Amino acid sequence: MAIGRGSGREERREPRFDANGQSSPDLRVTPQDRPTGGGDFRASSDREPRFEPRDEGRREPNFGGRSEGPDVGAKPQRRKSSYWAWVMGRSQPARERGGGDGGGRKRRGLLAKLVSLVVALGLFGAIGAGGVVAYYASRLPAYQNLEVPKRPPNVQLIGYDGKPLANRGETGGANVPLGEMPKYVPQAFIAIEDRRFYDHWGVDIFGLARAVKANIQRGGVAQGGSTLTQQLAKNLFLTPERSMERKVQEAVLAFYLERKFGKQKILEMYLNRVYFGAGAYGVEAASQRYFGKSIRKVNVTEAAMLAGLVKAPSRLSPSRDPDAARARADVVLAAMADEGYITRDQAQSAFKTQPPSPAPKPEGAIGYAADWVMDQIDSLVGVYDEDLIVETTIDPALETEAERDLADVIAKKGGKLKVSQGVLVSLGPDGAVRALVGGKSYAESQFNRAVDAKRQPGSSFKPFVYLTALQMGLTPDTVRVDEPLQLKGWSPENYTRRYAGPMTLTYALSQSINTVAVKLGVEVGPDHVVQTAHDLGITSKLDPNPSIALGTSEVSPLEMAAAYAPFANGGTVATPYIVRSVKSSTGEPLYVRKTDAPKQVLDEERVGMINAMLSETLKSGTARGATFKAWPAAGKTGTSQDFRDAWFIGYTAQFVTAVWLGNDDNSPTKHASGGGLPVEIWSRFMAKAHEGMPVAELPGEWSPRVAGYERSGPDDVYQTGPGQGGGEPPEEGPYQGSYPDADDGYVARQRERRTPDIVREPLGFLKHLFGG
Repeated sequence: MAIGRGSGREERREPRFDANGQSSPDLRVTPQDRPTGGGDFRASSDREPRFEPRDEGRREPNFGGRSEGPDVGAKPQRRKSSYWAWVMGRSQPARERGGGDGGGRKRRGLLAKLVSLVVALGLFGAIGAGGVVAYYASRLPAYQNLEVPKRPPNVQLIGYDGKPLANRGETGGANVPLGEMPKYVPQAFIAIEDRRFYDHWGVDIFGLARAVKANIQRGGVAQGGSTLTQQLAKNLFLTPERSMERKVQEAVLAFYLERKFGKQKILEMYLNRVYFGAGAYGVEAASQRYFGKSIRKVNVTEAAMLAGLVKAPSRLSPSRDPDAARARADVVLAAMADEGYITRDQAQSAFKTQPPSPAPKPEGAIGYAADWVMDQIDSLVGVYDEDLIVETTIDPALETEAERDLADVIAKKGGKLKVSQGVLVSLGPDGAVRALVGGKSYAESQFNRAVDAKRQPGSSFKPFVYLTALQMGLTPDTVRVDEPLQLKGWSPENYTRRYAGPMTLTYALSQSINTVAVKLGVEVGPDHVVQTAHDLGITSKLDPNPSIALGTSEVSPLEMAAAYAPFANGGTVATPYIVRSVKSSTGEPLYVRKTDAPKQVLDEERVGMINAMLSETLKSGTARGATFKAWPAAGKTGTSQDFRDAWFIGYTAQFVTAVWLGNDDNSPTKHASGGGLPVEIWSRFMAKAHEGMPVAELPGEWSPRVAGYERSGPDDVYQTGPGQGGGEPPEEGPYQGSYPDADDGYVARQRERRTPDIVREPLGFLKHLFGG
């Protein structure tokens, strides 16, 4: 039915066809049935439109794609076309798709198709992106198996003065709860790194779009789109690799972290794990490294500088480029003001505040001592998975002084004498390690020569020989003869190859006479010398043969210092130690060093004797070049064969300090002796160590047994050969040759030939007579 012009409805008249299928010439249609652009219509008098057939040249309208031809009853055939042809509007010519000019509908149709294309492409892109995300996410562990790794434990070392000394562990600093940090610390990081931190769910779409726009405008990577949560996810679970897969996984893991933890926990984990350069992980380590104080005490300017470091820790390091670090801190302060964390006035005030620039603590100043502490932690507290606080015996000022003195002397004078390495270790009389430097530069070599290197001590081992003789009844005034010596094909010689004849043990020790030391060692027995050394603190294996008197068995500098400590403390064993206590980060004690009464190994008289003898070494002997004269001191030099090792171990009532110089490859030096550079380094260090301390005498008492007896000295005893007079006191030098095997028969014969010095040693005679 069609609606006519009248008020009523008229029945639609169907066209009539004749037998040949031709339309009747009197076909009439209503105006509503009139096709647009169709034939020529003329109004009739009865208001019925009358169809006038076109001439032969006119084409009939084609509705619905009907094909031309006589078979009008056939089913209409739609022209086939591809999807893309349809999209581009080229499936049919315009004139075949409808009547009229079709301009408006054509434009609207094209727009609709373009929208459809965009939607289709977007849908396909979303499906593809979803597939990529799903694939990369499938390469991650299942959520139920994904565990946040524990933060590697930090070991904080505290010095003898109670101040932080160093940190050990992968992080370089302790974990600090968020609530213990000043509020502007996390605010600084949020302002510059992730200002929408509290508004997103791990990935900030707006921030990502903003970063993309900025990067396009500046033609490079000007901003990053990663949130704090994404950065934490990368630090916890992923490698530093830069790839599409890693970025997708980073986003997926960020959603996981946001779902598992709250914002405050994520922020705390981030601040305690982010890298700040210079081996510092976390804000506490960074604050200690760059400002020399805890993160709990930083001001807003320092907090801004730390937040600015995250972008480029190496390039913006305050210790490397202070100006760049300061400029970046100003950017952070401005961002904090923009976010309302601080006022504009506070920002301006902070701009004017200069962060402190403490002298950086070189790792070498404490590196060797810190390494030795870490070597002992497992044996003291077992396996640990939490932060530890270790109180040490190290004096930071002395540690720094020791490193400076050692490095300075080697740098200025080591080249001339072909000395490339050195050690300084200083103990308190009880064995507490006050300074320990295991090499001239920790940055160049972390090998701890003070603890782990075993070298021949040379003549610095002789005190153990003389002490053994004192324990067997001899005294410092006992006389022995310096003369040529033959021991089963071995001929130990003095450095000068000259001999002084009869002399006291004190003089022989102070002048480091090799022949007397060897004869004395054979006299008392090499096995007894070994026992004495072990009783005093030497732990290395020692060969009990005659050459032991010349220090042929290898020991470490730490052992030598410990073995001399009984001379300084009155005769008790002093086992070296560096750890006083260990406790957890919450203060729970895990280890406290016991202070049991030390073992007494020397009586007061023997302590007095050995101290009197070794004091002469600094007064008139091989260490007379020592410039430290403020305190009563004693010690012994040592030089091994071919000048490979140069030693000096000296002590007061307050410190025992051992110095060693040489080369790692054990190559000979150019006549570097114990009385040279080692004594110089020792003097410089001891002068600093004793500043401000009241002078104390060495322990022990001893005086000559016979009234009126005068000990021999260099003026009346030194001679070029037995029975010949004149000459200068000898300089210390290395022994020549070694004694490979002990001749037990010779040792026994020498013991039988030994007779007590009745005239000079009445007490020794009584002990010999009555078996005392």
